[in-house]
Amino acid sequence: MAAGTALIYNEEMTTHKLLWSDPVCDIEVPERLSSSYEQLERYHLVERCVHVPTREGSKEEILLVHSSEHLEVAKSTQTMNEQELKRVSGNYDAFFFHPNTYRCAKLAVGATLQLVDAVMSGKVCNGMALVRPPGHHSQRNAANGFCLFNNVAIAAEYAKLKYGLQRILIVDWDVHHGQGTQYIFEEDPSVLYFSWHRYEHQEFWPSLRESDYDAVGSGKGKGFNINLPWNKIGMGNSDYLAAFFHVLLPMAFEFDPELVLVSSGYDAGIGDPEGQMNATPEVFAHLTYFLMQLARGKLCVVLEGGYHLKSLSESVCMTVKTLLGDPLPQITGEMAPCLSAVESIQNVRAAHKPYWKWLMYEDIPFLQNLSTKSYLLKKPNPNPSTEHESKISNNSEASEVERFLELHMKNILSPVPPMKTAITDSKVSAQLLPLPVHLIKEMDETEVKAFVSAFYTDLVKEDKALLSLGSMLAILDKILKKEVCSGITESPAAALSVCVALRHSIRLGFQRVLSVFVGDMQIIPNTEDGKVLVIHISEKEQALINFSFLLKDAEGNDFFSAVLGFILPVAYSYQPNLTIIAVGPDRSLGISGISLLFALLQGLAESRILAVIEDTETNLMQSVAKALVGASTPDFGVYVPPTQEKINKIKILRDQFQQEWRMLQCSGKLSI
Repeated sequence: MAAGTALIYNEEMTTHKLLWSDPVCDIEVPERLSSSYEQLERYHLVERCVHVPTREGSKEEILLVHSSEHLEVAKSTQTMNEQELKRVSGNYDAFFFHPNTYRCAKLAVGATLQLVDAVMSGKVCNGMALVRPPGHHSQRNAANGFCLFNNVAIAAEYAKLKYGLQRILIVDWDVHHGQGTQYIFEEDPSVLYFSWHRYEHQEFWPSLRESDYDAVGSGKGKGFNINLPWNKIGMGNSDYLAAFFHVLLPMAFEFDPELVLVSSGYDAGIGDPEGQMNATPEVFAHLTYFLMQLARGKLCVVLEGGYHLKSLSESVCMTVKTLLGDPLPQITGEMAPCLSAVESIQNVRAAHKPYWKWLMYEDIPFLQNLSTKSYLLKKPNPNPSTEHESKISNNSEASEVERFLELHMKNILSPVPPMKTAITDSKVSAQLLPLPVHLIKEMDETEVKAFVSAFYTDLVKEDKALLSLGSMLAILDKILKKEVCSGITESPAAALSVCVALRHSIRLGFQRVLSVFVGDMQIIPNTEDGKVLVIHISEKEQALINFSFLLKDAEGNDFFSAVLGFILPVAYSYQPNLTIIAVGPDRSLGISGISLLFALLQGLAESRILAVIEDTETNLMQSVAKALVGASTPDFGVYVPPTQEKINKIKILRDQFQQEWRMLQCSGKLSI
């Protein structure tokens, strides 16, 4: 298994800079790169990464995507004076040349390809390239939107050519539409391109009709171009997560990529003057983590936009921390996507229904009368006389965001526990080698008896049950004290162990505990009303208590619909402080599904997760341990679509609970 995270940076890329006054281009500054790297150093992340040297992209590599004419124009600018550079720059929309631009752009291409090589060769499992100039707007024959060469598009073509890849996913979370990437791959079914972007019904740059949701690709590429337009500003963490749950992740799991490339623009974050969105840096940790569950963890993140230096640098650090395997910070903000976001999500799903198996049985009408259209018609025309006042206001807002982020990051970042995953049984731990699990001493019988007699005599009535608690209590204690992130314990009475764990964690002050039961087991009613959310994945109907859901027959590939369409949205709506997952006997859910469940739910509760396993089958224990220590998820094989019956069951549950758990909403008509 590949280990390590690559970080690629070359200070020379900061020499590309604007030499004259241009209000459109003056935000694309060298400090975007240097401030991000300096913040990585402050967090001591640079020293934890594998350093990969940069190189120039070759002529042959650049010509994989661009024309020779475009390359020659770029090359000719190296010896131009300022006046000549300004004249050539004027031939393009929102671009500037400097004598060092060509060299920097070739370094940006080369750095991106070095990252692909490091990941594909197994030298590292993932990584990030900090590059300038960015790339996703550049087209075959034109620079555009600060971009000269399309770094990520070249990387995709390079990976196909060198490594024979047949399925590459490009995720573009920059706030602008990467129209250059779309044009390059719109007829190519081997590249699935996903972009969300500020659109405002074509009012926002690049103001293209083909940036809307109904541009799905052409020819053989139909269905492989996904545009999610944001039709208002102010989108936040819950809107971005909803887009992943209800659009990107189901498509990505069905597509089954061999490599994931991210056009990683952080102008989609809070404070950015371009995006004017409200997403805070930790959301990029969660988005990154979800993408790490694809392509056996082969993930290459490449910098695009981001123009508020504090917001940019903190978001870069959140991304790299996640790539390194650190626990994810608790996500902040109300977990409820806005109506405009849900409308856009519904239209994307409707547009792509003909092309994707997972949407086959969904009833998804298009929404024509969007909530934002009347607002946009009333928008006043900008008054040039207010431009100076607007700049002063923007500077004030930028300072305010900087102060907010300083405090926000202190609040959400906790010290990383010294141990990742704990276990008490030496026999089991021997089976899990070479996985990096830590063996800890279980609570002895005398301690357990004293503990139970003090607090839980109503639950534990037999000595056999009493003895099974020693391991669970020892591991839970380490998790609650933040000495480990997660732990695995085996128990012949999993339901009882979970009930004691729930009571104990709530007694110690945890307000929201998510408990997921997999398999046939008798769930013991909990008396902590509102503090425990139970999700039971079972074939048998049972009386459900408090906040409880029953997912029947969620098995095999059907489980993608259950976990992405229901379990994850509910869990993120709930925002638990601790997650406990019990795996019992007679379960319909296979080992790979259980592994995915553990992996995806690790994004919650600062990755605090307790696994209670009733079945000591070696393959199951190894699979759970791999998920908890951050090993890549298993191969699910050929995608099998869920049946209409299963889709209907999930929809009934979603409709039943979406007013309470708002992240379930993916239909505009139901979200008012």
